[in-house]
Amino acid sequence: MSKAKQAAAASRILALDVDGVLTDGSIYYGNGGEELKAFSIKDGLGIKLLQKAGVAVAIITGRQSEIVARRARELGIEEVVQGREDKREALLELCERTGLSAADCAYMGDDLPDLAAIQLAGLGLTVADGCAAVRRAADWTSSRQGGRGAVREACEFILAARGQWDELEAQFQ
Repeated sequence: MSKAKQAAAASRILALDVDGVLTDGSIYYGNGGEELKAFSIKDGLGIKLLQKAGVAVAIITGRQSEIVARRARELGIEEVVQGREDKREALLELCERTGLSAADCAYMGDDLPDLAAIQLAGLGLTVADGCAAVRRAADWTSSRQGGRGAVREACEFILAARGQWDELEAQFQ
């Protein structure tokens, strides 16, 4: 079994960046000043399946947004850390709050602010369009771009490594 699959099998929580991972990195502003982001429904189902299998999900993002808080509530994500530029430190604090070690954590990011957290986590994940330094540091890279099913792909990878994907998939037949 590869190092990435071993780390995926041991993962007890998946921490996700938002812009460029859960979204395609675009931010839209309306005429009234409202901010808009698009989230993939496929990513949402992947998150729900991961949670159903006993793997917690968290969000760590450098920006502050009610949109992110709303999406987290919709998905039942309780650990949401917003407005934190130092993602490594935020991941360490998440570990302390949850009683997990960094080795128990998977972290998925796409750009330089995520690099230290990817290196710290037991399983570092990135998206196909992540920056070169992040892709080099990550243990696993999706074939899909951020906001376009990359998180779903990562969830399936973790579930398969844990030997849980086939059982979850069978529940829909």
